[in-house]
Amino acid sequence: MSEKGKLARSYFLQGYNCSQAVAMAFADELGIDKDFLAKASIGFGGGMSRLREVCGAFSGIVLVLSLKYGDPNNNLESRKLVYSYVQNLSKEFEKSNGSIICRNLLLNVTSSVGGDPDERTPEYYKKRPCPDIIERAADILYNSNLI
Repeated sequence: MSEKGKLARSYFLQGYNCSQAVAMAFADELGIDKDFLAKASIGFGGGMSRLREVCGAFSGIVLVLSLKYGDPNNNLESRKLVYSYVQNLSKEFEKSNGSIICRNLLLNVTSSVGGDPDERTPEYYKKRPCPDIIERAADILYNSNLI
């Protein structure tokens, strides 16, 4: 486990969502304020705002890669590069976790329906695989040598 994985886990345990935790762990490498990353990534948590679609931890990886390699002038080569990196890391994430889809990762977790986040209690953290998934996501990105 890398220091980035530990840092991402600690952000999640402080109450940030899965996407925020991964993105914020790479603030220094991006040269971007972690508060901005927390704000920019908030809607990706819970598999896109609790829709349970693409895992927020993986979305954090996508955000970091986009910020690192994306071109604001919409350069096609930049887009191809980001897409390639995202696709490669999605395979690693899926291999490590079984899926990139939040609802598949949370199969054994009962959660409330709707936009209100679940209360962060000790039981919340005990029943969810999220801290481990977040840590692995940050490790995958860190070990890719892309950041």
